[in-house]
Amino acid sequence: MAADQLDTDSGQVRSPWEIFAVFLRLGLTSFGGPVAHLGYFREEFVGRRKWLDEAGYADLVALCQFLPGPASSQVGFSIGVLRGNGLLGGLAAWAGFTLPSALLLFAFALGAASLGGPLAQGVVHGLKLVAVAVVAQALWGMARSLTLDVPRAGIALAAIAVLLLAGGSFGQIAAIVMGAVAGLLVCRDGASQSGGHLAVPVRRCSSLIAFVLFGALFVLPPLAAAATGSQALRLFEAFYHSGALVFGGGHVVLPLLQGQVVTPGWVTPETFLAGYGAAQAVPGPLFTFAAYLGAISAPQPNGIAGATIALAAVFLPGLLLVYGTLPFWDRLRSLPQAQAAMRGANAAVVGILAAAFYNPVWVSAVQTVLDFGLALGGFLLLIVVKTPPWIVVLLLAACGAAASIAGVGV
Repeated sequence: MAADQLDTDSGQVRSPWEIFAVFLRLGLTSFGGPVAHLGYFREEFVGRRKWLDEAGYADLVALCQFLPGPASSQVGFSIGVLRGNGLLGGLAAWAGFTLPSALLLFAFALGAASLGGPLAQGVVHGLKLVAVAVVAQALWGMARSLTLDVPRAGIALAAIAVLLLAGGSFGQIAAIVMGAVAGLLVCRDGASQSGGHLAVPVRRCSSLIAFVLFGALFVLPPLAAAATGSQALRLFEAFYHSGALVFGGGHVVLPLLQGQVVTPGWVTPETFLAGYGAAQAVPGPLFTFAAYLGAISAPQPNGIAGATIALAAVFLPGLLLVYGTLPFWDRLRSLPQAQAAMRGANAAVVGILAAAFYNPVWVSAVQTVLDFGLALGGFLLLIVVKTPPWIVVLLLAACGAAASIAGVGV
């Protein structure tokens, strides 16, 4: 495809450095979560820079919502691929959008290890209450959009039952597979995906290599870790599998990561939820929570090495899948069977998130009537008042600190 087909404004393919700079600014200023990020991207690349038209952008969003992985990061990566005429442009876009929040959460991880005293403990507890409010908001929104009828509501309830019978990462994988199979049977009547034709500078042989890498990295690290006992491979496996199974939005990574790092004892439930609460206060993708977890993981590697492994591993499957799927999207999106399976899988992740909302989020954070009131207040600020999440983070952290210093039961 000719380079001038990539641009709607000037016919010029942008350099990786220019793409990095544009996405770095977005990474520093894009608060509000994945849906807000997609709005920022549309304003920047369709409205202001005209790097894409409306139909092309709608098609990118449809693709990234269809695939597992962090949708906003996948959209940004895809825009970089189109605008930079290949993989280097996509990596530049991903790095610019991801690094600010990853570095902020890594810095928080360094400070979290030394937290002590009533003030710091109150701040940490306030961050755990932020997690209650934010996950409740995500669950509310996802249930309203992804379980619109009786069959999908039933799939969500069945997913909860699967997790009660088989917890941890195995139960989560089983629930998603069950949801996809059920979707093929009972979710065939939904609306078809819409969007425009999307031409991309990715050869089909390159996309096939991406699919092979995706599968190899899913299967081989667990085998190699079992053979060698390498904790670095176990860390990579935990975050790669989590990133490969996230359907329905960035908040779904919470239960997946909880099963991978809290259940085996690498991270305590308290520090896990404190970091998740802190992740709401930073711009950029929620998946950078992985940098915090990798840095504080009890077994080595941790610190900067653990953060780097966890960050790369959690994003890699989503980027490989979107890069591999781009040339085939026009055909794939028209298959009713694929759309039905995705409806079922998305309904199942509502059940997975509901189970995680109870344990560990609610159980670990809400211990008193005051806790319940603060969490409810944060939820209402997010849902009713539409308060930016970072403001809710500051308010609940301050309330937690004040209550702890005053000796109130929080």
